[in-house]
Amino acid sequence: MTHQRIRPFNTKDTYPEQNLDNDVCHVVVTEGGKTLYLRGQCPQSIEDGTDIDSHDPAEQAHKVMSNMRQLIEEAGGEMKHLAKLTVYLTDARHREAVYRVMGEYIRGVHPVCTGLVVQGLARPNWLVEIDAIAVIPHGEEK
Repeated sequence: MTHQRIRPFNTKDTYPEQNLDNDVCHVVVTEGGKTLYLRGQCPQSIEDGTDIDSHDPAEQAHKVMSNMRQLIEEAGGEMKHLAKLTVYLTDARHREAVYRVMGEYIRGVHPVCTGLVVQGLARPNWLVEIDAIAVIPHGEEK
């Protein structure tokens, strides 16, 4: 069974004053399957922990989301299996840049999403961290 998405919407309708285009929803219902709890992904290599050499929130978000995609695929899933994202930003002004990038990775997926602005992350040069929950339905593992 694919996940049930209740009240899907796009952020361009909810936040017309912001340049966002993210497919999200209010509720994701899963039934059975394999649940993945992804550690907060940061703008660094998941191979060796090296930070990317950028202080641009969009570039950092690309690294975070590509790490997430790689880990989900390594666990036998796809981005369509995302159920929940939690976004941590160190500056509310980075929201548009980060969410635009995130939108590229979740187009058509409609996970639930919570965004927080925090005083800081584990390293002072990190601008964004995103953790996630994904559920791979029975029979959909790669």
